[in-house]
Formats: sequence, structure tokens, C-alpha cells
Amino acid sequence: MIRLQTGKTSVKQRSQAETDMFWDEDEKKGPYQVPEDIVDVGFKVISKSLPLEHAHELYTALNELLPWIEDESQLGIHQIHGAESGNGWTRPEDAENELLYLSRRARFYIRTPDHRLDEIKALTGQVLDIAGHQLELGSTIIKPLSTQSEQFSRYVIVEEGEEHEADFLKRVVSELNQLLEIKVRKIMCGKPHTIRLPEETIRTRSIMVADLEPEIAVKLQQQGVGRGRQYGCGLFLPHKGIKAVGETEDKTHFTGAK
Repeated sequence: MIRLQTGKTSVKQRSQAETDMFWDEDEKKGPYQVPEDIVDVGFKVISKSLPLEHAHELYTALNELLPWIEDESQLGIHQIHGAESGNGWTRPEDAENELLYLSRRARFYIRTPDHRLDEIKALTGQVLDIAGHQLELGSTIIKPLSTQSEQFSRYVIVEEGEEHEADFLKRVVSELNQLLEIKVRKIMCGKPHTIRLPEETIRTRSIMVADLEPEIAVKLQQQGVGRGRQYGCGLFLPHKGIKAVGETEDKTHFTGAK
């Protein structure tokens, strides 16, 4: 017996066809690629010493060479730091008249959008006057942002009315939730610090945010939190983690260890 095609489709066949129409295979995602639209440019530092409190002087010196930096919202100027443990030296609490002695390995970083990269790299060879101390900017390296799950900021500005740590942390968490479009699950508030400017003294605290996915960690570094990027505030860096911090300068921000 030969069965002729009638053109009709059985219920079972129609059901299968409809199912096939909505079969959407998941795309296999490769390793996360860090975007290079914002990077850190590191300069070799050629200087014996700088004022420990140099945020304002450093910004002023750079602004004279690159007057557009005050209008570049994505640019950040990292303060220069040395080791805070080892050889018996620790960062003084009252740093107004203290000096920071720099090793040959010291570097100074500027976080910049890629369309300003060439202008930032052109600073190589410039000698900055930082409150009477010479700071020569040597060769550069380019560092992409980190995907590390723990990120910390040495200085996040404490705003008016945030006399208690809980008030400060509540506001920062709210800002981070909106910025990152996720609920921040792990955040730790660290020790206070002050940044002296000619017109005011800024109060800050360090914070660490943990358990971040790679894309969110990069977004946090791109955007920062709060104001004061020109003084190094709100800029995030990779942290070695609570269990792996060891005897590094970062540990003192959260435990007070010397």
C-alpha cells in the first residue's frame, strides 16, 4: 500500500515544529576580555622624596601641563605610596610635615580614558614641582584594569552629616548598588584619613568591596565612587583579599596592623 501525502500535519508533528521554533541554543562564552577604554598609565618615579600629603600639589602641577584634566570625568590621579611596613617605617597619622621617601621601584599612576592616552604618555620626561620637591616622570607602562574579585579604595570622601561610620557606609552601599546595578553583598569600611587642601580638609575612609564578578570588578574601577578623583579619592585597586593580605600596606587600612 502506498500512502499519499495529504498535506495535513499531525498534532504530534505540529507540537514538535512549534517547539523547534523556540529552541534557542546558549552561546558559549569565552574568557572575559577586559576592555581597554580605561587604563592605568604608570610612570617610573625619579625623585628622592615628596611631601607625604601631596594630593593637591600633584593635581595642581599636572593641571598646569594638561588643563583639560579638570573636565575629564573619567580621569583619576592616584596618590603616590610607598611601603607602609618593613624597616620599622609606618605612615604617620599626622602627616602635614612628613616626607615620603621613594625607592627606585616607585611608580605614579594616572587612570585615563583611552582617547587621552597619548597625551598622558607624553608627560614622560616632565619634571613636576611638588611643594619644592622635584618629581621627574620616567618611562611608562600600561596596566589594564583588574578582574580580581576584591577591590579597595584607599580614600572615599566622607560627606557632611556622616559622623558615624554606619551613615557613611549606608550611603556608599546605596551609590554602589545604583552604579553597579547589583546588590553589593560584601563591603568593609577601613580606617579614616584626612586630605588637606588650601580651602578645606577632606575626611575620607578606605573601603573594600568583595565577591565581585570580573565584569563588575572592572566596572567599579572604571566608574569609581563619590567625588575627588583628582585627589585619588574613590579610585579602586585590586586587593589581595582578607586571607591573603599578609604583611602589606593594604592590610593597615582594614585591621590597623603595623
